[in-house]
Formats: sequence, C-alpha cells, structure tokens
Amino acid sequence: MAHLFRDLSLGHSKREPSKPTPLVTGNNNNGSFSSELPSPLGQLDAQLTDSELRLTAFEIFAAACRTSAGKPLAIHTAASLSHSESMSNNSPNSPSSPALQRSLTSAAASKMKKALGLRSPGSGSKKSPGSGSSSGSGQGKSKRPVTLGDLMRTQMRVPETVDSRVRRALLRISAGQVGRRIESVVVPLELLQQLKSSDFADPQEYEAWQKRTLRVLEAGLLLHPRIPLEKSNISGQRLRQIIIGAYERPLETGRNNESMQVLRSTVMSLACRSIDGLEACHWADGIPLNLRLYEMLLEACFDVNDEASIIEEVEELMEHIKKTWPILGINQMLHNVCFTWVLFNHFVGTGGVEMDLLYDANNQLSEVAKDAKATKDPEYAKILSSTLSSILGRAEKRLLAYHDTFNRSSIDMMQGIVSIGVSAARILVEDISNEYRRRRRENVDVARSRIDTYIRSSLRTAFAQRMEKADSSRRASKNHTNPLPVLVILAKDVGELAINEKHVFSPILKRWHPFAAGVAVATLHACYGNELKQFISGLSELTPDAVQILRAADKLEKDLVQIAVEDAVESDDGGKAIIREMPPYEAEAAIANLVKIWIRMRIERMKEWVDRNLQQETWTPLENKDGCAPSAVEVLRIIDETLDAYFQLPIPMHPALLPDLITGLDKCLQYYVTKAKLGCGSRNSFIPTMPALTRCTVESKFQGFGKKKDKSPSIQKRNSQVATVNGENMFGVSQLCLRINTLQQIHLQLESVEKRIITHLRNSESAKTEDFSDSTGKTFDITPSACIEGIQQLCEAVAYKIVFHDLSHVLWDGLYIGDPSSSRIDPFVRELERNLLLISESVHERVRTRIITDIMRASFDGFLLVLLAGGPSRAFSRQDSPVIEDDFKALKDLFWANGDGLPVELIDKFSVTVRGILPLFRADTESLIERFRRVTLEAYGSSARSRLPLPATSGQWNPTEPNTLLRVLCYRNDEAASKFLKKTYNLPKKL
Repeated sequence: MAHLFRDLSLGHSKREPSKPTPLVTGNNNNGSFSSELPSPLGQLDAQLTDSELRLTAFEIFAAACRTSAGKPLAIHTAASLSHSESMSNNSPNSPSSPALQRSLTSAAASKMKKALGLRSPGSGSKKSPGSGSSSGSGQGKSKRPVTLGDLMRTQMRVPETVDSRVRRALLRISAGQVGRRIESVVVPLELLQQLKSSDFADPQEYEAWQKRTLRVLEAGLLLHPRIPLEKSNISGQRLRQIIIGAYERPLETGRNNESMQVLRSTVMSLACRSIDGLEACHWADGIPLNLRLYEMLLEACFDVNDEASIIEEVEELMEHIKKTWPILGINQMLHNVCFTWVLFNHFVGTGGVEMDLLYDANNQLSEVAKDAKATKDPEYAKILSSTLSSILGRAEKRLLAYHDTFNRSSIDMMQGIVSIGVSAARILVEDISNEYRRRRRENVDVARSRIDTYIRSSLRTAFAQRMEKADSSRRASKNHTNPLPVLVILAKDVGELAINEKHVFSPILKRWHPFAAGVAVATLHACYGNELKQFISGLSELTPDAVQILRAADKLEKDLVQIAVEDAVESDDGGKAIIREMPPYEAEAAIANLVKIWIRMRIERMKEWVDRNLQQETWTPLENKDGCAPSAVEVLRIIDETLDAYFQLPIPMHPALLPDLITGLDKCLQYYVTKAKLGCGSRNSFIPTMPALTRCTVESKFQGFGKKKDKSPSIQKRNSQVATVNGENMFGVSQLCLRINTLQQIHLQLESVEKRIITHLRNSESAKTEDFSDSTGKTFDITPSACIEGIQQLCEAVAYKIVFHDLSHVLWDGLYIGDPSSSRIDPFVRELERNLLLISESVHERVRTRIITDIMRASFDGFLLVLLAGGPSRAFSRQDSPVIEDDFKALKDLFWANGDGLPVELIDKFSVTVRGILPLFRADTESLIERFRRVTLEAYGSSARSRLPLPATSGQWNPTEPNTLLRVLCYRNDEAASKFLKKTYNLPKKL
C-alpha cells in the first residue's frame, strides 16, 4: 500500500512554485485573509494559534480523504470521482489509475454553487488556483495546482515540507491499521507515534511540532471534550502530567516505547468514553474545537490570492471536506451555520464591498432559518445564537448609523446588509428566544421593529452631526454680515436630510417597514423639536434671528408632515399614528406671541410718550402755523413709524395680528384725544345757575333819572373751578380753537393712515384678497368718534365761554338793565362779531360752521336767559316787546351776514324756542295769568285747583311750560302781575 501514498493527491505538484507557502495569519503583502471579527464559534482555552489550528485541520482533512465509511483505511486522490461514481473499474492500488491522475477542471456551473446561490467569478475576477491563467504575452499557459490535494495544500497555505511529512506519516499509519475506520483513529496520537526527530529539519522544529500536537490532544480530550470530563478522572490527570512533562523534556515516541504506550493507553481511554454505549472515538468533536477546525477547512474554499472569490472547484473540495464530519462531529446544520459565518466574515474582511459574498451569506442563512425551526437542540441553539449575534452586531454597526455608511451608490449593499441583519434577528427572536415563544407571535413584527430602530438611531446620529456642522458653520461666519442662526442652518440641513431619506433609503427600508419614510421624518421632527423647544423657552422678545428661526421651523415642519402623509397614504389610518408622533412646533403661535409682546411694548411706550408730550404741550397758536399741535403731529408720525416697523417684521401673519396693533394704536390715539380736551370745560361749565325768583318792582321806567343806576348783581357761576381755570392762557379761545383743529387733523389723518395700512397689506407676502378688501380690523374704531365728540365738546365750550364768560360784562351787565330801550343788544352784537371773525380765521374750515352754529345757539340761550332769568334789575312792559324782537332780529342777522354766514334754515332751526317765547312779551298780563293757570293745572292735575304750586325751573324754555310763563310774569312791569305773584306765591320784590 506504500506506493499509494507516494502518489497521494495531497502531495505537491511538479508545477508547484519553488517557494513554500508561508503559514501566516492576518493580512499581509501576499493578500492572505484576516477577519475583522472575533469568531463566534467559540474561543479555545488551549494555546493554539490560527496557523496551528490550520495545520491540525489539514492533518484531519488528509486523514479523512479516503473511501467512504466502512471501507479499509486507504487514501484516494482528492480529485477522485464523486460518491455516486463506482471505483470498481480502476484499482485504487494502481499508480496509473485514471482516477488518481484526474486533473481539476473549472466548475462554473457547479450544482453546489447554484444551490447555495454562490456566484461564479466574472470575466474580470481572478482565477481560482485550479484554473489556468495566462502567464504573459507570447508565453504558454502556466499550470496551477491540478489535483485536489495539491489545491487543498495551497489553499490552506501548508508548506511542501509539512505536506510531505504528513504523507509519510499517513502511509505508516495506514500500513499498521488496515481495516480501521478513520473516525476511530486519534490522528494526533498516531502522528506522534509515526514521526520522529529525523523527519524534521532540526530538533527545534520537531520539539515545536510535538508540543503543538500535545496541545491539540489537550484541547480535544481535556479542555473541550465531547463528553464532559470529571476532574477526578484518572486518565485525565495522567494526560495532564504527560503534557506538562513533555514541555520540560520532549516525549520519547516510537511504536514500542513505554512512554508512548502510556500515552496511547491514556488517550484512548479518554477518547473512547461513551454516553449512549455506542462505540465511538471522541478526540476532535468537542465544541468549540471542532467548529474552529472546521472553520479552517471552510476557509480553503476561498481563493488564497483573492479572498473575495470562492474557487471554482468548491463543489469537489466541499465533498471531501464533508468527509471530516465523523471526526469533527459536524452535521449539516452545524455546517450551514459555520459556512454562513465564513461567508459573512469574508464579506467583512473585504471591506464590506464584495456583494457576491453578502448575497451568498444571505442565501445560506435561509438554510439556517429552516434548520432553526426544525430543531431545538440547546447546543446547536447556543452556537447559532452566538453566530447570529455576531452577524447581527456587525450588520447593526452599519445600520444603526447607515447615513455614515451608505449613499446612493452603495444602496444595493445596504439592502443586502439589511436583509441579512433582519434574517438574523428573526431567527434569534422567533426560533431561539424563549421570551418570544411565551408571547403571541402576531403581536411581534421583528423585521419592522428592527428597521424602526435602525431608522431612528441613524437619523438621530445624522441629526447630531448636522447640528455640529451647523454650529461650526455659524462660528465660521461670525465675521460676516448677518450670519444665519444655527437653527436656521439646521432646519435647511434637516429638510435636505429628509428629502434624501425619502428618495434614497426609504424605498429600500419600506420592504420591511411600510412607513419607513414616516418614521424617519417623525424622528427628525422630534430631534429638531427638542432644540426648538429650548430656544423658544428662552425667548422674551421679537428679534430678527427669532423670526428667521421660527419661520424656518414652520417650513421644515410642513415639509416633514407632507412626507409623512405621502408615505402613509395607503395605510389603514391614513398616517394618523405617525402624525401623532409629530406634535406641532406651533412656530406660528410662538411668532404670534412674540409679535403681541412687541405690539404691547410699542403701545406702552407710545402711551408714555403721549403723557410726557401732552404735559409739555403749550397749545400756543403762534407756534403752530399748521393749525395743529406739535404733539399731535408727533403722535401721528409715531403711528406711521409703528405701522412701517410692523410690516417690516419678517413674519407670515401680518393680516392676522394687524387688528391687535390697530386696536392698541386706536386706544393710544383715543387717550391723546381724551387728554387733549381734558379740563377745557363744556356747555354746562359756563351756563350760570338760575337766580332766585322775585317779582318786578312796579315803578316808573324813568325812576331815578339822573341817578347812577345799580347794576344787576352778577349771576353766580355754576362751576367756580372752571371759572378759575378759564383765566389761564391754555384755556383761552385761541388755545381751545387749536385743540379743535388738532382733533380735526387727527380725524382727517386717520383716513390716510387706513389707506396706507391697505397698501402695506397688498405688499404683504401672506395677505389674501379678503385681507385688504374687507376693512374689518384695519380701521380705527374708537378714535374717530372720540374726535367728533371732542370737537363737539370743545366747540360748545368755546361758544358758551364766549357768550357766558368772555362777553358776560356786555350781556349780563348791560343788556336790558333798567330801561330796555336804552340798553339794547348792539354792544353784545359788536363784541360777538369780533369774536366770530377771530374764530373764523382760527379754526379748520370743516369745523367753522359747527363752532359758529354753537356760538349762535349759545347767544340765543344767553338772550333768553337775560329775558327769563336776568335778575330783579330787569323789567319788561308790553311796550318793550318791539325792542326785544328787533334786538333778536339783529342777533340773527349777525349770523346770517347778508347771506355769507349761516344758512337761513339753520338759523331758523336754532331760533325756534326764542321765536316761540317772544310773543309772550306782547301778550297782556291777564291772558298770561290765565294761560299760566291752565298749563299748571294740566301739569299738576286737580291738586293745583286750591293752590297753584310753584313750578320747578328746568332751564328748558317753552311757551307752554309753567316755569317759562311764570318767569315772563315775574319780569312783567305792571300792577296786575305783581299782585298775582304776591298773592299766589308771596314772591318778594328783591332778594
């Protein structure tokens, strides 16, 4: 049988490169593979390096590459026919057997690769070690390894010297143990017995090999045994002692050596332990040793020169790798887990760019998912959980911040990583997690839950990065004019992030989460909302930065909500659940509140200004050539400035908040009007109180001729305070006229202000047609009426001041004192005319008619007051009637002014009362007394028959009113009237 091993396919090819492949780990200049990830298949307690494990795995592979179970221990070519092919036609013992000489060919259409979903290298990829490659222009094709053994040695980076040594040892083992199944052979033990120091280049190499082999026995039998080993086990204690001794002095080996016999006895005692009574040999099938060794074998499926490529001969190679299963205790389920891990680990090792490996791992994981549902083996579950956790952890390292990892050009890779991550999570949760089994499955959507987590995590990370970037951008632009606030920059960045999410990532993630875009924008909405909330909480006044930020936030929110609504348009609830996750920023409300504060502060300052300036106002006509007080000009200017400032505010709700501003300005202006007329008096302030009734002294009208006549005592003023104030300059007629003009000017200017408001509204970015077509909320409501009322009050005050105060010396002390015919109305008319000329020149033309009408009314009232309440110094006979009527006509003519004054109709309207009373002065006394009795009885009823009551003075003169008739009788200069008054009321002749 020795000649078989001389032709063993594990031997090196004559075409093999002259230099041996180094035993290395990690990335090197030769491109050998190194994983970034720690193996989830378990960490060994034994001090075995990856290169040592690889050598051990190669030894096991070499030993296992023989005929199928049940055949004698005979090694065939690694490139032999498949299990289904009969070997009866070619003697395996013949060195010239076609099966032994069969060379490897390309397996691009490999059934195994198709089943796994593995991709064959493209035309531009590197060729596998078993494929031909051009050596250069004009040169023949150089050959790569052509036998499976040659290929495996190259793939596992085993030096030729090691390969040759292993072949020799296996020849010796085979010769001595014909008929034994390979899985019943402890390979390291047999190698220790067969290989001597002379098989190695130097004693140091032999010593290192022996120690490594003993460490393998220690790992398989003591540290990671398939069947648990008690500490009290004698064989275990003995093996430990042997290994410790071998570290101090190399172990003597050889078939008949005593120490070797003790070692063999000890090892076989430990390896042949059985739980179920079945004959088996357990030396390399304990977890995790077996998995780590099997991982080394699976690594051989990857091109040693291109870690991203699986070799073309993977099917044939895998068939032989599976022959190690009985030795390693591997089954199909463990193979699927290990192969999934190796594929994924190589994907990571290539920098995560080789998509074929990712797809292959994903396809293999689907087989793992089937296995996980089919078995509940705890050991398998533990291995599976560790492996899937490692895959999921690596996937989630990218997916929890996928914005940093992927972009539009790498979206396919993202889809693959999401797919493998979700698949791993599903198996972990649905098939391994005990907690999940206790819950209702329909309540848990693993994929959706994971995607939800990835979206929220990645977008929070992306948001934090944008926040930092915006802050840096703000700091960098500090020296520029009007740098944008951080939250404005951030709002723009977040909007762009949301759009990118919608178009790039959401279409991929939507496969697992129906509302991927909605979750994304809800997360961004919350992140920005937290920053905005802090900003708003610190706001106390309206600033340009604040408005910019709030407007940017409002726009961002509208954009985010729009994306959420579009994303959920086909959902059952129309996206309400996502929208509930997005409580409104209420940026417009925040702006509105700040604007209201701004309005309130402006109005308060304006009111303070009104108070201060009215205190300084002198109301001096000479200083006011425009006929309007400077304080009013200033207040109108401030209103214009305030409106301009308001419409210059960069806010979107000018029309909505305008009524608040107009109301405030209206109240300020009304306040000014009120203060402007304060203390100026009114009609009643100047009308004197009625003197006590007396009857007239019946004497000759020429009595006391030549003597100085006693003047009628001045009628007491009703308001002594007004009389005192009236002495001050600020309440003179010219000053009062200036106030009238001021109120009139304000009233007129309001129309212009309201027109300017409409113009502002037309130019407002957010205004609608109805905002400026409807005047509601855009006009001053209370100031116009306050102006009209103030003008009316001041006009009456001027009129009654002139008549009852300024001209009282002419009216009260001159008209009809003594003989009416010698003290007529002409002096009063002249003084009144002079005042009328002054007023006509002083007041605004629109007020002129009103104030002159009020003066006319006041003069008519004064004329009647002289006639009906002029005091005991006045007495009238029927013969005085023509004089009185003529005087009244003169008074009316003054206001008619030959047609240049007041209209006749207006004069007639206000003279009705006087014209109704004057005929009483022509009537005889008896008819007056009779009329008085009649109207008194009508007024007081039957109780007045026995005694006529003294009628009260109402001041409202009327020819049918008892008090008016009584007063005509009191001033009637005849005996009959005096007797009636004496008898009826006992009125005195003088006070």
